[in-house]
Amino acid sequence: MSDTNPAESAPEGELADFEQSMAELEALIERMEQGEQSLEEALRDFERGIHLTRHCQKALSAAEQKVEILLENSEDGDVGPFQPDAS
Repeated sequence: MSDTNPAESAPEGELADFEQSMAELEALIERMEQGEQSLEEALRDFERGIHLTRHCQKALSAAEQKVEILLENSEDGDVGPFQPDAS
C-alpha cells in the first residue's frame, strides 16, 4: 500500500463525494434487491440511483481526463501536481 493520500492530490471533497455516492448507491441496490419496498419507495430509490450513477460517471470522466493530461505531461518529463489549463 502506498503512503500517498489520494485526497491530497484531488480537489477538496471530490473523492469523498464519489465515495459517499458509491456507498449510497450500493445501499440503494441492496435495499431494492430485497424486494420488500413499496412501488413508490422502489421508484424513489431508482430515481436516486440514476442521479448517483450520473454523478459517479462525471467524477470518473473528470479523473480520466486528469490522468490523460498527466500522462501527456510525463512524456515531456514534467510530472507534477495537476494544474488545469487556464483557457
